[in-house]
Amino acid sequence: MEKYVVVTGGTKGIGRAIVLRFLRAGLPVVTCARSATDLAQLQTDSRQEVPGAVLHTLPADLSTWEDCRRFTDFVLGLGGDVEVLVNNTGAFLPGRLQDEPTDHSQLRQMLAANLLSAYDVTLPLLPGLIARRTGHIFTICSTASITAYPNGGSYGIAKHALYGLTRNLREELKEHNVRVTAVLPGATLTASWEGVDLPAERFIKPEDVAEAVFSAYSLSPQAVIEELLIRPQLGDI
Repeated sequence: MEKYVVVTGGTKGIGRAIVLRFLRAGLPVVTCARSATDLAQLQTDSRQEVPGAVLHTLPADLSTWEDCRRFTDFVLGLGGDVEVLVNNTGAFLPGRLQDEPTDHSQLRQMLAANLLSAYDVTLPLLPGLIARRTGHIFTICSTASITAYPNGGSYGIAKHALYGLTRNLREELKEHNVRVTAVLPGATLTASWEGVDLPAERFIKPEDVAEAVFSAYSLSPQAVIEELLIRPQLGDI
């Protein structure tokens, strides 16, 4: 039976780099993003970069439960086994808590995109991983998951919660032989930093994060990297 790598939010930044890294390793990948246009471009780019690559895509907004369910149904409907799940979908809105909208919508928005997307995608796929006693779950957290920053606001809260979800999964899935890794990158050169007047050398490359994820996956089943903390060489921005 075919084994799949599932990457949420795979058209940009870290997600895109991870998709291409696993495709280069010869593994079929399933991904989603909100933009059908971006997914079509990813299909074109992946075929050019990795001839013969197998990439399945579905437009989906994983900040909604309905689209999370639609995406996991799509994954399960392919009929293979999930070998790797990378929960990468997220959103970034900086700002102080006291300046957030008075309708309290920002925290709900950040939780939906950064926490509930991972929760709602992971749970339907867990039974297969547990039954086969194999697989690897990665969550793309952040240094904001372990450090409070000025102007972190609801984003920092959501990323702390995602880290908590990952730690719980690690403890609960040990006995089932399913590996779980929290990935905590610092400032990475993605769309979130567009317009910032800093040199590219001040950031992590998305490809570096992807390589670290692939290396963690490549260990023997007897070992797991519980946390991947990656910062720019010169430190946080």
